[in-house]
Amino acid sequence: MANSAEVTRLAGVSALSRRTDLRLVPAVLVTWSVALAGAFIDATWSAALAGVFALAGGLLLVGARRHRPALHRPRTVPATIALACILGAAVAVDCAVMANTREEGPLAEAVAEGSGVLIHVLITGVPTEVRVPGHASGNRWSVDAALVEVTSKGSVIQGSADLVIVGGNGWQDVRPGQRVRTSGTIKAVREGQMQAALLSASSAPVVVASTLDIRQSVADVRRHFIEASGWLPPDPAGLMPGMVTGDTSALPESLEADMKTTGMTHLTAVSGANCSLVLGGFILLARCLRLTRPVAGIFAACGLAAFVVMVGPEPSVLRAAVMGTVGLAALIGGLRGRSLTFLCLATIVLLLLDPSMAANVGFLLSVLATLGIVLLATRVASWIPVWVPRWLAAGVAVPLSAQLLCGPVIVALQPQFTPYAFIANVVAGILVAPVTVFGTLAVPLAVGLPWLAAVPIAIAGTCAGVVAGVARFFAHLPGAALPWAEGPAGIVSMVAFSMMTLLLVWVALHPMQAIAGIVWLHDAVVVLLDRWPGKRVGGWGAAKETQRGLHKPRRSTKRPRPKGPPQR
Repeated sequence: MANSAEVTRLAGVSALSRRTDLRLVPAVLVTWSVALAGAFIDATWSAALAGVFALAGGLLLVGARRHRPALHRPRTVPATIALACILGAAVAVDCAVMANTREEGPLAEAVAEGSGVLIHVLITGVPTEVRVPGHASGNRWSVDAALVEVTSKGSVIQGSADLVIVGGNGWQDVRPGQRVRTSGTIKAVREGQMQAALLSASSAPVVVASTLDIRQSVADVRRHFIEASGWLPPDPAGLMPGMVTGDTSALPESLEADMKTTGMTHLTAVSGANCSLVLGGFILLARCLRLTRPVAGIFAACGLAAFVVMVGPEPSVLRAAVMGTVGLAALIGGLRGRSLTFLCLATIVLLLLDPSMAANVGFLLSVLATLGIVLLATRVASWIPVWVPRWLAAGVAVPLSAQLLCGPVIVALQPQFTPYAFIANVVAGILVAPVTVFGTLAVPLAVGLPWLAAVPIAIAGTCAGVVAGVARFFAHLPGAALPWAEGPAGIVSMVAFSMMTLLLVWVALHPMQAIAGIVWLHDAVVVLLDRWPGKRVGGWGAAKETQRGLHKPRRSTKRPRPKGPPQR
């Protein structure tokens, strides 16, 4: 057992010693910056930005080819930056198209006038409740839709544009694929949103047609799953659907507040961790069936796709699936240690498909959490002694790595420090796997065989109840939410605190190396101080020279007698 653990540790150290591939990092920085800028500038500036980046990329490629050695591909720094510029130009073109739709599209005139309209839309999203301050429960609902036609001041305008609808009672019952008519006021969206407009609905929706949409079936599956788990106590009955399918409609408000206090709200959404567990489960099942590697990969990919369809193919779920795949590749060693390359490639593809993700805080936290797993989790796990089980080492290293990189962003959003967040997430992280696995198994059973779904629901519900108990316990401890500095000072201080935490963890797990480092630092300081007096007059050096002078023997003032025979 000890030999196998030592071999595992040496394999991890060998994987860490591989050189990290940073060639796609400039492309990520450029595409993200361009997408973020495109959310706040108009179509003209986005088009100009696309032209500038395309021209710069072309010039760099020409220069790289002209100065490259014969029979060698252009693997120079200019070629890497050229690729980043070309991808940035592609993102800028996408942003220009979206901005043009927002400025010159069919809803632009109605947005400028702010008049009432009669509108016909196609529902493309699932309604979500909008919390209203001062009310026990929200009475407003938000849903994404696509424009079919709009009637404003007697003129009918047809076209395509994405918009957000916010309405009262009745909007919670709309489903994806329905064509509805309603009336309201068209308003401009907030800066950073890619939708063309926001409709403040003044009347209930009237369904005029309905088409088959997979998201409608997903909503029905979620409803059956919540009904099948209704016999559980309130906390697990509301938390388990959120941990499995991301549906928090039955989550008690007090439990939601406690989870926010302890930094556990990420558990109530379909995240990369859920997708990693599902993908890992299918990989293990494929290994048990002794499938070949290509067939096992296809089998696991199909299983993950089925899970995405089951919980709803929303942008956040697709993003979680991509990031979960990257995170799992990092934990199992990746393909020749290129997990950072996979993360960069996944981020670039997601930004090309939807540039609005650049201004999404959830997307930023997902990338940072995955980056922490890619760069730190394996290293931190290798620091832990070999006699500790690897699953326990990974259970400590993964949340610690994600927390260290996400901490500055979380502090920027909510200036408070939760000292128990790491401990609470480590304890709850042990129970996330059974909740995800047994809960995912119970979802399809709850639709066709509700009586058979009782067993996995009971197991997943019990674990979810323990997670809820952990959140409530740590949320009510003294100092559960401490104030933190706001603005740049808070971000910088949290970065320094994260670096100090990582250093303390290394010192705690390597005491002998830490002592050797302290001794070496002491010797280096002594050598520096010994050399210091010769370069500076006065101060400590002069005092030391004076002290040395006091110990020198005094020179005699008597004249020496001449040697030779005595005189007569």
